[in-house]
Amino acid sequence: MKKTILSVAALLAVGVGSASAADLPAKVYTKAPPIVAFDPWDIAFGAAVMSDYVFRGVTQSNHKPSVTAYFEPRYNVTKDLQLYVGTSFESISFANRAAAEVDIYGGIRPTFGAFAFDFGVWGYLYPGGSCVDTAASGLGTLCAGDTNAISLVNGNVMKKDVSFYEGYAKVLWTINDSFALGGNEWYSPNFLNTGAWGNYASVTGKYTAPTTLFGASGVGMYVSGEYGRQWFGTTDAFYGNIKLADYNTWNVGVGFTYKVFTLDLRYSDTDLSQASCNAFTSDFTATANGSFSSINQTGVGSKWCGSTFIAKLSADVTLGALK
Repeated sequence: MKKTILSVAALLAVGVGSASAADLPAKVYTKAPPIVAFDPWDIAFGAAVMSDYVFRGVTQSNHKPSVTAYFEPRYNVTKDLQLYVGTSFESISFANRAAAEVDIYGGIRPTFGAFAFDFGVWGYLYPGGSCVDTAASGLGTLCAGDTNAISLVNGNVMKKDVSFYEGYAKVLWTINDSFALGGNEWYSPNFLNTGAWGNYASVTGKYTAPTTLFGASGVGMYVSGEYGRQWFGTTDAFYGNIKLADYNTWNVGVGFTYKVFTLDLRYSDTDLSQASCNAFTSDFTATANGSFSSINQTGVGSKWCGSTFIAKLSADVTLGALK
């Protein structure tokens, strides 16, 4: 009988020990945790300085430094659906003497699992431009009444207002914490107000290094790249009713992040010839170097579409992250 009682006691002791280790809660709450109210509003904003402002492989700042800033209010309908509007500013250097690009945009960002979509409209405004024409072009009447009309020595022409807009659709597939792939499509019925439609499509890739790569320093790193193609239609009479040259562009770079700061070092290039680049950009620095083509009969070539290196230091934050 004593042996039986001891055996039962031993079993109970084991049972109680198991329950204590595995079944009982680690913490006992005396009251419910506080409920945090969901705030659907947020604002993203930031600024950057870069050694060259390059847009789809073509410099917008004459290969000179540029500054930029943006402001983007957001409304999260749900955790998987965001509405947004925004504006940004970039310093530029165009042939028509426009010195700033002001962008106004808005759209919707739905997310389905690992796929994040972005649909919207982007407007590019270039205030402060002057009508640029030359006597050799035979189109002087198009600049009539413009007291700021100037003449480029190299024979290039450019309208006073080159503002335009594009509709876009983008998707980003986040495969895991390290790899992401994307696709982009942009279309304008009147690219840079040339009269020619423009269509741009690209694929992107990004590798983000593990957070342990730099230990506890808080520094992150990524490698990313893009390959795209720009198609064009035919310009209006001001630019001679020419079919602008389609081209391919690509870039690859490495970035380092620390808190809200990012340092991006990137190489960019296109397959546009200097002759086609000159016809497209109206480059005021282009020189007569024998760059002839069917749409560039002057022999003037531009280096605005060639290979270039870009260093960009930016700071980005959201209002929600500051709370």
